[in-house]
Amino acid sequence: MKFLQYVYFFYLILAVLFLYDGISKLNAPGTGTPVISFLFAAAAVFMFFFRRRHTRKFQQRDK
Repeated sequence: MKFLQYVYFFYLILAVLFLYDGISKLNAPGTGTPVISFLFAAAAVFMFFFRRRHTRKFQQRDK
């Protein structure tokens, strides 16, 4: 189950991808609204910290 301890880094990767998508939409008019991409990036960063906190909490509980 060591794999599950590092799954939350997947959220950082998603945040970077959504930020790139939002910036590319911001620079190219007519391709859509970048606000949605920025919201998804913010949600991914929130999920990263949320999952990391709870992973640490469960590790301390098991000790």
